[in-house]
Amino acid sequence: MNDGYLKIESVSRAGGLKGEAELVGAKNAVLVTIASLLLTSGRSVLYNVPILADVYEMIELLRHVGAVIYFDTEKHQLTVDTTLVHSWTVGNVMMQKTRASFLILGPLLARFGKARIGFPGGDSIGKRPLDYHLKNFKKMGVMIHDENDFLCAEVDTLVAARIILEYPSVGATENIIMAATRAQGTTYIINAACEPEVFDLMSALQKMGARITVVAPATIIIEGVDELHAIEHTIMFDRLEAGSLLMATAITGGEIYLPQAHRDHLDIVLLKLQEMGHEITVGANGQGVHLKATQSPQAVSFKTGPFPGFPTDLQAPMMALQCVAQGSSIIEETVFENRFHHVHELVKMGALITIEHNKAMVTGVNNLYGTSVIASDIRAAMALVIAGLVAQGTTMVSGVHHWKRGYEQRVEKKLQCLGAAISLCEANDSNAPIFLNHAVIEKMN
Repeated sequence: MNDGYLKIESVSRAGGLKGEAELVGAKNAVLVTIASLLLTSGRSVLYNVPILADVYEMIELLRHVGAVIYFDTEKHQLTVDTTLVHSWTVGNVMMQKTRASFLILGPLLARFGKARIGFPGGDSIGKRPLDYHLKNFKKMGVMIHDENDFLCAEVDTLVAARIILEYPSVGATENIIMAATRAQGTTYIINAACEPEVFDLMSALQKMGARITVVAPATIIIEGVDELHAIEHTIMFDRLEAGSLLMATAITGGEIYLPQAHRDHLDIVLLKLQEMGHEITVGANGQGVHLKATQSPQAVSFKTGPFPGFPTDLQAPMMALQCVAQGSSIIEETVFENRFHHVHELVKMGALITIEHNKAMVTGVNNLYGTSVIASDIRAAMALVIAGLVAQGTTMVSGVHHWKRGYEQRVEKKLQCLGAAISLCEANDSNAPIFLNHAVIEKMN
């Protein structure tokens, strides 16, 4: 894919990235919230909506089934009128543009009692089995079968059920919650995902009129209602962008303040950064995070897991930090079995990493070196950019479309304000070099 490149001239480690940065709305919260609006009939407004490729794909998906949508990118405000939604069919081409497309299944079943959709796409980072969704919809009375590359689901009346998730899947939890808001009776989801983004969805649904409560341990109770109404809702800030900015600053030996970052969303990430030697200060009531990087970072080991464990979406960026830390670390990936594609690319830059099954063993080196590398998913793109910030020479990163899917273009402006010279150059840029599909990351002397 010829999708342009990033050109970055980073600060030296002697100075590091420094400053304050504002966060955008969370990608992993906004996509499901957009899907949830299919449960309503009327005009809803979402605020703090990030300008991402995946957001545009979800907008087109809802337009396809009949929603009228206006996206004010200046205000980061999305207006969605679902009054005229009439279709429950979405083809493969549209569904495969983003994994989040599968989150329309629950809302369509709740609204129409039927859905005919293609199978979702997204990053190649693991199986992310749909069985967690489908077998539990069957418990709610849904009949499901495949038909000419379509997944067909139909139900006369959604009924409440006691759902026990084998694994606390975020997507399955969200899909089941949305369907259960309109089911007859009270649904219990045991071993539910408790990520902040799931709670943001539940907050939006409660504004619609849904009756949802959460009890320990990790149980979500949904009492079905007859009707949900349009809402206004502000999307939570992106904890993954916050973590990425903290790590970019840490690897350069800099200092940053994120006034909108919340400690409760980043506890284990902050803990691991502290164990590396970085100084973390948190504001009153857990709001606002300040990082002052150490000049002698120590390697730390960690294991990804469901919230409040270490986020799988920050595993790749955190690995980049371990590549130049003092000592060795073991990184265990327990969420997605294919989320080590970035390892090969980091090794090409001079990192010392070996893989055994779902574990990566990283030994810190004094220097990384620029070369041609490939971003295989959204978070791998950020990891390679972070590594490029301290790599000697020039790093060429292809796969910029992943970057655009997960990080708003303003993130380049944020890095500029923090001290990096960075620009996102499109493939048709007349000044672009011949490697139009590569990102260029150049280290300042």
